[in-house]
Amino acid sequence: PAVSPAAERLRYILGEDDEPPNPTLFTEMDTLQHDGEEMEWKESARWIKFEEKVEEGGERWSKPHVSTLSLHSLFELRTCLQTGTVLLDLDGYSLPQIIDDVIEKQIEDGLLKPELREKISYVLLRKHRHQTKKPIHRSLADIGKSVSSNTSLSLRLQLLRSGCGKEGGKAKFWQLLPSPPSSFQQLKNKFIKKIPKDAEASNVLVGEVEFLEKPFVAFVRLLQATMLGGVTEVPVPTRFLFILLGPAGKAKSYNEIGRAIATLMVDDLFSDVAYRARDREDLIAGIDEFLDEVIVLPPGEWDPNIRIEPPKKVPSAEKSAGGGGGGSDDGEMPEVHEIGEELAWTGRFCGGLYLDIKRKLPWFPSDFYEGFHIQSISAILFIYLGCITNAITFGGLLGDATDNYQGVMESFLGTAMAGSMFCLFAGQPLIILSSTGPILIFEKLLFDFSKGNGIDYMEFRLWIGLHSALQCLILVATDASFIIKYITRFTEEGFSTLISFIFIYDAIKKMIGAFKYYPINSDFKPDYVTMYKCECIAPDPAPVAPNTTNMSLYNAINLTALDWTQLSKKECLKYGGSLVGKSCKFVPDLALMSFILFFGTYSMTLTLKKFKFSRYFPTKLRKLVSDFSIFMSILMFVGLDVLFGLNTPKLQVPTDFKPTRVDRGWFVFPFGKNPWWVYLASALPALLVTILIFMDQQITAVIVNRKEHKLRKAAGYHLDLFWVGILMAICSFMGLPWYVAATVISIAHIDSLKMETETSAPGEQPQFLGVREQRVTGIIVFVLTGISVFLAPILKYIPMPVLYGVFLYMGVASLNGIQFWDRCKLFLMPAKHQPDYVFLRHVPLRRIHLFTLVQIVCLAVLWILKSTVAAIIFPVMILALILVRRLLDFVFSQHDLAWIDNIIPEKEKKKEDDKKKKKK
Repeated sequence: PAVSPAAERLRYILGEDDEPPNPTLFTEMDTLQHDGEEMEWKESARWIKFEEKVEEGGERWSKPHVSTLSLHSLFELRTCLQTGTVLLDLDGYSLPQIIDDVIEKQIEDGLLKPELREKISYVLLRKHRHQTKKPIHRSLADIGKSVSSNTSLSLRLQLLRSGCGKEGGKAKFWQLLPSPPSSFQQLKNKFIKKIPKDAEASNVLVGEVEFLEKPFVAFVRLLQATMLGGVTEVPVPTRFLFILLGPAGKAKSYNEIGRAIATLMVDDLFSDVAYRARDREDLIAGIDEFLDEVIVLPPGEWDPNIRIEPPKKVPSAEKSAGGGGGGSDDGEMPEVHEIGEELAWTGRFCGGLYLDIKRKLPWFPSDFYEGFHIQSISAILFIYLGCITNAITFGGLLGDATDNYQGVMESFLGTAMAGSMFCLFAGQPLIILSSTGPILIFEKLLFDFSKGNGIDYMEFRLWIGLHSALQCLILVATDASFIIKYITRFTEEGFSTLISFIFIYDAIKKMIGAFKYYPINSDFKPDYVTMYKCECIAPDPAPVAPNTTNMSLYNAINLTALDWTQLSKKECLKYGGSLVGKSCKFVPDLALMSFILFFGTYSMTLTLKKFKFSRYFPTKLRKLVSDFSIFMSILMFVGLDVLFGLNTPKLQVPTDFKPTRVDRGWFVFPFGKNPWWVYLASALPALLVTILIFMDQQITAVIVNRKEHKLRKAAGYHLDLFWVGILMAICSFMGLPWYVAATVISIAHIDSLKMETETSAPGEQPQFLGVREQRVTGIIVFVLTGISVFLAPILKYIPMPVLYGVFLYMGVASLNGIQFWDRCKLFLMPAKHQPDYVFLRHVPLRRIHLFTLVQIVCLAVLWILKSTVAAIIFPVMILALILVRRLLDFVFSQHDLAWIDNIIPEKEKKKEDDKKKKKK
């Protein structure tokens, strides 16, 4: 397309991108108010990004809204800049001196009659009244503060009036004046928090006066930003001044022009132009470019008094500068599936590992000091509870599966040791290690196999662990992680959705288990409450045989002398009595209480997490509540449980630091119990474990290192796998469970460490900045897990249903932001209510549904496999997912796949080559 001359010109001045970005501009518009003879400048609107008006009657600021300008005012502004005075890089140090220079220039250019000099400067130096909480009554508010006392002010004004003729003397006099300090009113203003540190101000002054016949217009850019005392409501140095004074009768039109220039000054593109403009023409080119992008709303169909709410997402400046006119998002392709240079194949021995270490070392110190932040505390509490619940659940299941060779104690120790080592040294410390389902199933099968074939389980397991660790290290040395490039969104989302579903399913299953364990008393009829009783009945006197061992008991308590009606249920059964009556089987409604705790924790966490977006309380507090949502819910429902004092199932943590089984130590000896061939043959099952660990670890790493998380410190896939291998060997020697990256908890960890912009302009949504990448939270979580053994007295107050609620929350929260889940929901939405997803604009709905169906089928197959003994080949099935994805290349066009999935790397190369050929 042909480029307009304005755009050409801008390209030239905006030039290269290597210059530092310009400071944020805070714009304030003041209008001239007449009160009889008195005049003052009163603040009427301000902008950081969106416009805030002073509400006339309410004496308060309006809600931030999008500025709506009339097209006419923009054209008038263009005319003003063509005819008025434009001073770029004026060396100014005080308001009177600047105004003086402007008037001087106007007179020079013949735009102003010299005899009006005095009147104009008198008007422009009136005091400014800002919209603070209370109107400042006619105190000598601002200009007065800049000089010590009232008398000097009047002296100044007299000098100003009298000294107009004596050119030399006047300049010297202005230089004598001190630069005005920030007034107390300004420093007290809370609004300063909303403005970024290095911001500069642009002041717009508009008004009507009697003595002018044609408008007095000036646009000034100062050489350096200068504090002009009370002109601005906050102590921000001024860089730009726009002055428009005109003959009486057109106040509304002047106001609109003022709003137009103010809105332009906060526009990303125009503010760059204003900073770099060399002459008047550049500014006008800036306005023309702005006019190119302007969208007009017809007056008949839209009321200009409606205030448009600020949008949730603002388009970035690059996009708006790039495509002239709206709707520039149509032609281009989506971003390419970027997996960084971390996964390039080096072809050298340990090449990838060496590069990972080289990449991560410079960040090592910052990984520690960046962790000290209030947000870290909430992350630690949340993840800690997730980890111990996991450790206990898996420990319990492992104990059942392996006859307590590995139980809860081993699970705790292993989690603490492996996790903290990993967070200390690995490439991606945001990953949380934990035992996973497939590993549990493997252990179960292994134990049954050993038992059936007379092989010693612990020793066999040690050798499998050592072989597997060695295989992991071989994979590291040969850069095998580069295969991850072929894991596109299809596989990644299939995997993480499955894990999320497992979390949700397990939480609900455990909850339903409580209803079996504490059945609800459904046959209780309140009307028959009179009949309910339970009595203890003495046993029939047994024929006493001389050889019974029970004799001592019978003798100790003279059975006949016992009052059986007074015994408790336990005692009655102990002494061989029997319970008779309708209410003997009564169980309190613990299941219902458990459900309240479970669902309450989940729903309260969900509500508090969203509190960040509510309208109540200041931002800081909202953010704090949102960060600590999990912790607050847990506290609340633990408190509720304690208050009722019901015997709900509680968290049982082992209290002694010793292996679960008495007959095993903390070290497994490698030789002596099994025949020699087992040491070699164990390499085969180890291969399965390796694939399992490799897939689990690396897919989770890919999910954690997603582009959407905006991580700054590079990933370290090889380094991660290296440590997983080493830890596997150590755990095998100590007879502890094996650990690998846990998807859901890692996503939860990242979620609880997300950072957003601190100072956002009023009305602007806080921007997501990235994740607080550090090692501190992980290390503390695992150290805490290790010392949980000593925290048992406190932890025993936490009811299990509350923790299941946390699990449910983790599962549901990790479904958020999975595109597959968004696409599943489309099945239930009529077309007109579907959200505006980018892929819906480019791919027909039926193709999207087809793709989603394929994913659902794959997920169902994985789920069925996971639930049977075949779960052991689960990792192989994930490799199969990659294969399915390759086959989809024949069903879908590359264009469609680019939007709903990622293109496989080879194809990308092909496309680039095609482009190059076309260019030639």
